[in-house]
Amino acid sequence: MKALFDSSSVNCSKLITKTYSTSFSLGIKLFAPSIRPAIYAIYGFVRYADEIVDSFHDYEQETLLNEFEEEYRKSLQRKISLNPIINSFQEIVLKYDLHQYVDAFLTSMRHDLDKTEYNTKEEYNDYIYGSADVVGLMCLRVFVNNDNEKFNHLKESAQYLGSAFQKVNFLRDFKDDINDLGRSYFPELETNTLTKSAKESILEDIENDFAEAYKGIVQLPLESRLGVFVAYKYYSKLLKKLKRADTTSIMNSRIRISNPLKFLILTKAYIRFKFNII
Repeated sequence: MKALFDSSSVNCSKLITKTYSTSFSLGIKLFAPSIRPAIYAIYGFVRYADEIVDSFHDYEQETLLNEFEEEYRKSLQRKISLNPIINSFQEIVLKYDLHQYVDAFLTSMRHDLDKTEYNTKEEYNDYIYGSADVVGLMCLRVFVNNDNEKFNHLKESAQYLGSAFQKVNFLRDFKDDINDLGRSYFPELETNTLTKSAKESILEDIENDFAEAYKGIVQLPLESRLGVFVAYKYYSKLLKKLKRADTTSIMNSRIRISNPLKFLILTKAYIRFKFNII
């Protein structure tokens, strides 16, 4: 009966993914069936932790995060959790040895409870490593199926991609982060204002991350390459829209990619993948 519980746990992680991110859910469907459950499990855990620190403002967030982390750590010892999201995740952590990455992730989540500004590049990079880079590294462990040689070869590119995605998110969510959450992530900012020079510096940094990330994407196993490439193209297009937008628009609205454009990006990426011209 444990197998049935494990299967239903993965389905819960899949439902969380579909509910919170249609784009990410679609991207996972482009992976080989053999690796989808693990990626659903990773997304579900990460999403729950993120919701605790970003959304549950009417509740004791620190207590919730403490209990969430405590249950996660107990699950590693017991190899089971009655929380289906944690149950599906603990199996992946143990199988792919993700412990150090989860620890770094939870540390960054704790920063979101009490830290509102990142004034130095070191603070900024440390936060991004824990909140984004390690998620890419978790996924990479799954993609290469625990092949340490392949993992070490692609590790740096995976971190660049995680960083690029997170920085694009910061720029896209600038208004909400400042006004609703009271957070300022970019050390380039002056009094929480996005100046033209700050924007140019941020864009240059992200473009460099994407360039380095691409070198690894083309070397990923076929089972995962298309899904990652589509995510890369989607975020690249979003970055272009942010680049065209003026600073006032970014500070006062949320720049988006329309669903028809997402479909077009997917179609073009699929054609390039099928003809091996990524």
